[in-house]
Amino acid sequence: MPASPLIDLSTIDLSTVQFDRRAIAEVNPQSYEMAQLDGIVWHDLPGMLCLGYKDITDSEFWVRGHLPGRPIMPGVIMVEAAAQLCSFFMKRIYGLDGFIGFSGIGETKFRGTVLPGSRLHLLGHIDKVRSRQFSATVQGVVDEKIVFDTHISGMRV
Repeated sequence: MPASPLIDLSTIDLSTVQFDRRAIAEVNPQSYEMAQLDGIVWHDLPGMLCLGYKDITDSEFWVRGHLPGRPIMPGVIMVEAAAQLCSFFMKRIYGLDGFIGFSGIGETKFRGTVLPGSRLHLLGHIDKVRSRQFSATVQGVVDEKIVFDTHISGMRV
């Protein structure tokens, strides 16, 4: 997995929101506690790149129990946020029809913690597209530090 960011964040206006949570909800079926994507800041369709974020608050469903007195975002929720980013990109920006299911995770590394009060930027690169499947490399970045990277796949079901 790459040790440097997939996208140079210094070249992008991170205060811009191209798609807000409402627009994401029109495409992604996750809701309530499982909606792990708050906005899409930027995308590049020819380059198959996307940048989104999740604002981590004190009211996240996992804060009370993971871990009491020292809440740390669970890795599985970080990967779920990555999957939601890629699903949104493939449906809304790329134009893939139908329901997209999460079909695989590989080469995942957790490199830092994500705490309430953080903005988790999600940097995605779709690296392979077939008729029903795609795969992507996704990184999570907090305060300019890569906190996780993973390779995921999705499938039109």
